[in-house]
Amino acid sequence: MTEELHNKLKQKALNIRRDIIEMLYAAGSGHAGGSLSAVEILVYLYECQMKTDPENPSWDNRDRFIASKGHCAPALYAVLAQRGFFDKELLNTLRQLGGMLQGHPDMLKTPGVDLSAGSLGLGLSAGLGFALAAKLDNKDFRTYVLMGDGELNEGQVWEAAMAASKFQADNLIAVIDNNGVQLDGAVSDIMPLGDIGAKFSAFGWNVIKAGGHDFLSLDSAFKSINKADSPSVIIAETIKGKGIDFMENKSEWHGKTIDEASYKIAKAVLYENDT
Repeated sequence: MTEELHNKLKQKALNIRRDIIEMLYAAGSGHAGGSLSAVEILVYLYECQMKTDPENPSWDNRDRFIASKGHCAPALYAVLAQRGFFDKELLNTLRQLGGMLQGHPDMLKTPGVDLSAGSLGLGLSAGLGFALAAKLDNKDFRTYVLMGDGELNEGQVWEAAMAASKFQADNLIAVIDNNGVQLDGAVSDIMPLGDIGAKFSAFGWNVIKAGGHDFLSLDSAFKSINKADSPSVIIAETIKGKGIDFMENKSEWHGKTIDEASYKIAKAVLYENDT
């Protein structure tokens, strides 16, 4: 990765964080913590990794993306708008009744959304379906599924993991936003996951670890996928609420409303750190 591209990606990530805070403050509700932790992952995917066409969101050979942790919708919407899938002005309509930017992604309303999301645990199963369909149709697109670490509590995730290995779905890539915090507290307290990498490896997956806020690390991780002949999982170490110190690693900011005082502090931090 060139220094120029690296700096460009970092600036885009900062802009996305600003958009997230603006959207959530305007909406008066939404999920800050898990949106902020996924920013670099989403920026890298849409800027460097996935085949997409904002002018033709339904392009048949596009790579598919599933936000299985659908509460990160503000981050996804901000990235889609930045890529030109829809007018950035629409970000101000987040969570408005009848609007196209609902609290969780809706594939029937929002250009660029490949699967509606909401209930955690469903995304990997759907992603496996997309991946197997690609093989049946002799298509070369890949399917990327973003999951939260707390989401791995769901048994359906592991059923999909077993099936993906059995059917050698090497065109399926899972990314774990491993921020260690879920709605009610630390993942290690709610339902300890142990060694996530060892679990996926035991299920027959190619396991890659990365720094989820480090574009160089993400670049290396995604490029190594090409060497795998099995489904791959990137375990991205992240920080809940990344970029806003009073939100970082705090479970209450999973879905806490951003009031005026918090908004002003967050905005000051994000503009103070402008590159």
